[in-house]
Amino acid sequence: MRIFVKYLSKFSGFLFLLLLLGIWTLISSGPEWSSQYLFPSPKAIAEALFNSREELLRSAWASLLKLVPAYFAAAVVGISIGIVSGSVPWVGNMLKPISRFAAPIPPNVYIPYAIAILPTFYLSSTFIIFIAAFWPIYLNTAAGAADIPEKYKRNAAIIGIGRFEYLWRIAFVASLPSIFSGLSVGMGLSFIMLTVAELFGENTGLGHFVQFYADYSDYPNMVAGILWTGIVVLAIMELFEFVKRKVLFWTKAN
Repeated sequence: MRIFVKYLSKFSGFLFLLLLLGIWTLISSGPEWSSQYLFPSPKAIAEALFNSREELLRSAWASLLKLVPAYFAAAVVGISIGIVSGSVPWVGNMLKPISRFAAPIPPNVYIPYAIAILPTFYLSSTFIIFIAAFWPIYLNTAAGAADIPEKYKRNAAIIGIGRFEYLWRIAFVASLPSIFSGLSVGMGLSFIMLTVAELFGENTGLGHFVQFYADYSDYPNMVAGILWTGIVVLAIMELFEFVKRKVLFWTKAN
């Protein structure tokens, strides 16, 4: 019995997916007027994925061209300011009121204003992604740098490590677990805001793909776009977790 439970637990995720697939198939096989229109069959979705594969690949590439530069910029700026903010008390105190006010504001509320003041939808999208990723990266980095034990600072002073060298040799390395936590949250928010931004006037990307076919009530292609978006996000998040495990090899969680 224990062996059965062990294997059942091991394959529970796969079995749950099969259950969901069975439920979806059952719903889509109902009367055409009530089910098949809004719930296309798995076969129809698979055909849409195959027939639209080139368009889906182009859409994914277009989304990544917005996501990668904005996320990379947010990581560089957020980590840099966060390390300084967490290590230098007066800088942290100066930035705390700004972060406490601005960080809770949902990034999507900036979309109309970004579209109004920036010359292209591409810049508007990258700006929104930057805002979405910046705050969790900055806040987690600052918290990690602020929590460094005092003995690290004393030992650094004893061996003659200067302020700037301390920031990148001690504070940065010691804050890596917190930095990666912020990077992970920022990555998830970046994908959310990417697809949201692409719904507001963009003519490329995965969000546009889904919205385009939704406007024409082509639900097989719309669902295919949603599934493909999930696959792309899952692949990138798994790659991120792989890099995280390699970098943070000394932590208990890895």
